[in-house]
Amino acid sequence: MSRNALKPQWFHILLALAGEDRHGYGIMTEVLSRTGGTMKLWPGVLYGSLRRMVDAGLIREVVNPSEAPPDDNKERRYYRITARGRRALTEEAERMAQYVAIARERSVIT
Repeated sequence: MSRNALKPQWFHILLALAGEDRHGYGIMTEVLSRTGGTMKLWPGVLYGSLRRMVDAGLIREVVNPSEAPPDDNKERRYYRITARGRRALTEEAERMAQYVAIARERSVIT
């Protein structure tokens, strides 16, 4: 297992991309919805993270999917998680699961 934890926003971006390709705004709204509004990926943070994640090989840019709505902005950039990104996401989720298991053992949570 990797010793380096993912940045929280990177974890959430990878999680948003784990099920389907998404454009930046789609990632932002999925994360906001899934976290009950507690994680807001502001555009500067989101697009800076996306650029760095592409550079790190965790995600890659893909062509707009053919099933994109016809009124969808064709200038949107879509992203897909890579095998390296999926491994990083899995490692981070497993690391978090270990912390949850310890919290349960110590009756912090049920």
